Amino acid sequence: MEKVLYIIPTPIGNLEDMTLRSIRLLKESDIVLAEDTRVTRKLFNHYDVKTKMISYHVFNEHQKIQKIISIINEGLKVSLVSDAGTPSISDPGFLLIRECIKHNINVICLPGPTACISALVQSGLPSDKFNFEGFIPVKKGRKKVLSDIATRKSTTIIYESPHRILKTLKELNEIINNRNIVVLKELTKIHESVFRGTISDVINAISKSKIKGEFVIILDGNK
Repeated sequence: MEKVLYIIPTPIGNLEDMTLRSIRLLKESDIVLAEDTRVTRKLFNHYDVKTKMISYHVFNEHQKIQKIISIINEGLKVSLVSDAGTPSISDPGFLLIRECIKHNINVICLPGPTACISALVQSGLPSDKFNFEGFIPVKKGRKKVLSDIATRKSTTIIYESPHRILKTLKELNEIINNRNIVVLKELTKIHESVFRGTISDVINAISKSKIKGEFVIILDGNK
């Protein structure tokens, strides 16, 4: 009996961005660990998946890890999904994956959607070397992180919420002058938008738009 945890990426917006293999494994699984079962239910309904879900998110992962390990050791087929994209990339998953490896449980991650790579490729900025920053600190350590980002010679990828996108861009603008930047909003969704130019140009453009949805910032390196 092979003990396996499947990591299954889910669409970051458009529900059609699922692979045939991902759909099959979700249907074949005995249990799917979902960050928010209400969000995953929409995906399940779209593809007629009936598999039982268990809530697994950042607020309960420490408490549930050992139980999940036991379930896999009992021979049940378990898959992990997040609300959008690939688990463990700015989403829960790392702790469980690490624990599975410790217990000699095979971990198989399927290829699939992830906002950082889609945004990087679409940006047109150098992609041969890049830094993935994810969400930067809201308070403690924020200034240092932004200063470090400003000195990097390679492209940097940052995730940001609609509530802080302008704040982050303005802080970057104070540190960096005339650096090229691309900001992508609502990737793969109906209202997907791309803002290109210097940081000040992008700030002006976003200020005039409807600030809603998730943002990915692609910052050119320090030349």
